[in-house]
Amino acid sequence: MRRRIPEDRVEGLLGSLRGLTGDEVRVRRLRHGANDVIEDSRGEAFELLRETVRDPMIGFLIGTGVLYALIGERPEAITLLVSILPLAGMDAYLHRRTRVATAGLRSRLSPRVTVDRDARTVEVPAIELVPGDLAIVSAGDTFPADGVIEAGVDLQVDEAMLTGEANPARKQALRPAASLGGQGGAVDERHWGFAGTRILTGRAQVRVVNTGAETLYGEIVRSARSGARSATPLQREVGRLVAALVIAASALCVFVGAVRLIQGYGWFDALLSAITLAVAALPEEFPIVFTVFLGVGVLRLARRGALVRRAVCVESIGRVSCICADKTGTLTLGELHLTHRIPIEGVTEDQLLETAARASRAGSGDALDVAIERAMRAHSLCGADTEILATFPFTEERRRETVVELDDGGRLQVAVKGAPEVVLSACDLSPAARRDWLAQVDSLAREGHKLIAVAEGARPRSAWTGEEPAEGLRFVGMIACEDPVRAGVAAALATCRAAGIRTVLVTGDHPATARAVAAEIGLGGDDPQLVTGEELDRLLSRATPGALRALDVVARAYPAQKLALVRALQASGETVAVTGDGVNDVPALRAADIGIAMGTRGTRSAREVAGIVLLEEDFGTIVRAIEEGRQLLRNLAASFEYLMLVHLPLVASAAIVPLVGHPLLYLPIHVVWLELMIHPSAMLAFQSATPSTPLHRRADRGAGRIFDRADVVRIAITGALVTGLVVWGYLRSLGIGREVDHARAMAIAVLTLTSAGIVCALSGLRSRSARWIVLLTLLASVLGIQLRPLATRLHLHPLHGDDWLLAAAASLVATGLVVALRTRRTRH
Repeated sequence: MRRRIPEDRVEGLLGSLRGLTGDEVRVRRLRHGANDVIEDSRGEAFELLRETVRDPMIGFLIGTGVLYALIGERPEAITLLVSILPLAGMDAYLHRRTRVATAGLRSRLSPRVTVDRDARTVEVPAIELVPGDLAIVSAGDTFPADGVIEAGVDLQVDEAMLTGEANPARKQALRPAASLGGQGGAVDERHWGFAGTRILTGRAQVRVVNTGAETLYGEIVRSARSGARSATPLQREVGRLVAALVIAASALCVFVGAVRLIQGYGWFDALLSAITLAVAALPEEFPIVFTVFLGVGVLRLARRGALVRRAVCVESIGRVSCICADKTGTLTLGELHLTHRIPIEGVTEDQLLETAARASRAGSGDALDVAIERAMRAHSLCGADTEILATFPFTEERRRETVVELDDGGRLQVAVKGAPEVVLSACDLSPAARRDWLAQVDSLAREGHKLIAVAEGARPRSAWTGEEPAEGLRFVGMIACEDPVRAGVAAALATCRAAGIRTVLVTGDHPATARAVAAEIGLGGDDPQLVTGEELDRLLSRATPGALRALDVVARAYPAQKLALVRALQASGETVAVTGDGVNDVPALRAADIGIAMGTRGTRSAREVAGIVLLEEDFGTIVRAIEEGRQLLRNLAASFEYLMLVHLPLVASAAIVPLVGHPLLYLPIHVVWLELMIHPSAMLAFQSATPSTPLHRRADRGAGRIFDRADVVRIAITGALVTGLVVWGYLRSLGIGREVDHARAMAIAVLTLTSAGIVCALSGLRSRSARWIVLLTLLASVLGIQLRPLATRLHLHPLHGDDWLLAAAASLVATGLVVALRTRRTRH
């Protein structure tokens, strides 16, 4: 990929190898600002408070708590107000975590840099760097900004933080620099040094082009900070449901109060009717149940090896329809392993490996040298103790590495490793043998291997002029390295496909390597659909509907392209999970519906931004987390359905009875008593210990929908039936003598027994907590009604045996309807 140089940045400087003057630095700093990827913000506490107050859930809990306090229900008021604390605490934690993450990104940059200014070499704070500066960067240092390399030899750079590639990038000085840069021309990336990347070998003089937020690294940091935390679909739906119920309840309360006044019951009765109905109708359980379920989901995911850093991610992961998976460190181990030793006839595999080790440099940090050292240890081999006379490191021009040693007999021993076509051309081989070896190289390269040719030679010391030996070598063989696929990845991806979850491999690696890995893990079948990052940009710019549906692999992708892919998938209706472990993954992790970082290998920045951190680097953990998330959505839907099936009859009967001119059905103490049974039932009875259905079942609800049309119809029919049964029980027991306490007891018995029956129908009594909830509900109902001292305090009258039989029969009718309607829907 080529990158353009803005004309005003380095005009007249490229190729001159001169630094800026003090006056030039001051002018450029005023124009371009400081070289800082993050601008310090002010008023963080006020910003946090504003975000917290704007949360509709918190606003609703505050308003409901105040209302309970005004009518004297202090326990309810305290419960609701206390429940705000974990929500506010979560906002504060997430706010702080974002700051910590971006501070971690800033810390990757060197604090000071050596530059040429006023014809002197000086060290200055990196934040003072400006476009046009000539920076000097040595091995082990990071580039302080984006710039063009004007001078330097044997340059290898670790760019894993930007590209994710494990292999070092080879860099070259730009020549002729002046003619290209002066016109603002495009320069190939092999001539660029990027902020935050680290030089492994060599020393570079870099003409700074972009600083601060304008660097590639700055774009990553800006993306990490700018991704606003939006509410999840279910959060928004719960908010809409709560708002609709509050509006409906408020209107109903005013209407009932007005009717009671018209009926001549007086202000006190009218006010009591309205307040009682308000307490019954306020849907405070929904946000509380939602919060409790997410908390339980966090604990369960932790047991499955996934640490949840944001509770709402438990919901998001259950809706995942597409996974954008990083290759290096996620699907693969993230390190080169020597997998094949192919010696020439007459040479053993161990001799081949020893020669490759002699041509390596211990402690260089080069991934290939590390792989060779690891293989030497694995085969219990150790190199000979010789005197190294010269080392000729790998360069893009030579594409080989040569080490010249002096053996015990005083002869020169030469060891070479490098690109197969280069090393083979320096060896005494027949044309036919050379073609055969190159054909073998092509075959292994298509499988994703990195092929290295190895050769050796011997010379009399007197024949050596000090230059690199480049001919007359003896070919020893080939070694092949690869970044192995993690165990279980193929099986996990197959499970995802069966569950209707797409997986797209996104990597900075070479297309051939990416294609080989995709084929090995079964991604895209025999012919994975692959595009490069540049091709992806063109694909997204055309905005063709469905253009991304067949995409399996994106190779040579940069952070901005990965981010653009995530946003495009989201715009097409996908719920996107992103896996990654490096700084290059931060923007996509932040923008995704659910970001998943690898725990042990992942960088601090990736872990801080991600919503979920895998405690073990096992892709199968993602599958198990999705399974848990889908089960949570099913459990939550059952809990919300229970709340509606109990609350609708409660509110409807509380409104109908006084509207037709009868005494109030419920007093505030009855509503509180019923709520004390409803709350635990909704929060505990539907917490199934393990998923009841396997992941191969697709998610059965649209994004953010609590109830679909069939659910609404079923709830309306069942709610109407239960309302009719409750009102019938009240009117039957009221009788001619208008025994109000007896009538209220009958209505409450019908409602509580029906509540227990609905719990049985919706939960299937799969969990111990559901069975306990049913038992305690029945016990509380019987004791509250039949124990005379308690019944008197509750303004109730004990029921007769036939009353309980009728209440039980009504409960069975309602429960049977729930079961029948749910069974019918399941069949369809």
